[in-house]
Amino acid sequence: MIEKGRIGVHQFTILTILFTIGSSILIAPSGLAYDAKEDAWIAAILGLLFGLLLVILYQALGRRFPQKTLVAYCEELMGKWFGKAIGLLYFCFFFLLAALVLRNLGDFISTQVLVDTPLQFTHIFFLAIVILGIRNGLETFTRTSEIFLPWVLTFFFLMFILLPTQMKTSNMLPVLGYGLKPVVRASIPLIGTPYMELVVFLMIMPFVNQTQKLGKAFLAGVSIGGCLLIVISLLSILVLGDDLTAIQMYPSFSLARRISIGNFLERLEVVMAGIWFITIYFKLTLCLYASAVALGEIFKLTEIRQLYVPLGMSLLVLSIIAYPDASYFVQFSSKIWVFFSGTFGLVIPLLLLLSAILRKKLRSQ
Repeated sequence: MIEKGRIGVHQFTILTILFTIGSSILIAPSGLAYDAKEDAWIAAILGLLFGLLLVILYQALGRRFPQKTLVAYCEELMGKWFGKAIGLLYFCFFFLLAALVLRNLGDFISTQVLVDTPLQFTHIFFLAIVILGIRNGLETFTRTSEIFLPWVLTFFFLMFILLPTQMKTSNMLPVLGYGLKPVVRASIPLIGTPYMELVVFLMIMPFVNQTQKLGKAFLAGVSIGGCLLIVISLLSILVLGDDLTAIQMYPSFSLARRISIGNFLERLEVVMAGIWFITIYFKLTLCLYASAVALGEIFKLTEIRQLYVPLGMSLLVLSIIAYPDASYFVQFSSKIWVFFSGTFGLVIPLLLLLSAILRKKLRSQ
């Protein structure tokens, strides 16, 4: 196998938590509130429920090929050339996802934190850290996730206990005042990002020890990450209201600005930005790593470390031209990306699972 290292199920759970939170912690509440209004938190719950169904699908597929990556069993089920073509499409999907995640980070820094810093410098600096993180393999950068997760959870806890004085329960009313249709419509982009993107973990699952516990670990990680997204959406509605949440690009960043305890504990939005850098770092790293593994599987490479730098340079260019401005990104992520990710995150895995089941039945006859 390309990857020699192995990770534990608890480390896999931590990766799924950080990936699920990813870039969604800052941008998801806005999209949810735009369609679902004060029921944004209900739409987040609906998105999580569908995400758990996707996890069951991925686990059912991965359990049939415990020692193979997604790209490897595409080739086994679909034939050599057609399977390689599907694998190449998955490489493109993972790589494009990495570019979009990197651009999300760059846009946030250039508009909220370091306004006068060129976008390219932000991308180069962050990509250098990502490449340094994965050069020593999956096992090494996964261990760092165990260090950073407590900091992410600690800040979520601080927000939960420091914001109650600014919450208005009236912002949640009326519950389902516009019916269920807007809630369902709001949950669809959330299903596309991040839940259908969890298909990336089919490239990671063969490298996990104790595969018999993998299903529970996957469900637990996505559940925890999804619950944190529900909490941040609920806090945004309770503190900012649905109107202000909907019009802000990064409502949870604005949420952290509201924390002020006795003119002493203030400006915690900087901490919020730091937490987001951690979650988006692991999401970007996993996407770039999955891209390299996919390319290595397609071309039967024995070593993929030499791919990281050229892939990083290509990613830098793609992230700049991925979309021209923030308004284009909003339209792309809400109306187009869900169909794109749905193809790779739902349709193809479902077809692969059906193909594997049919193949097993034909062999048993």
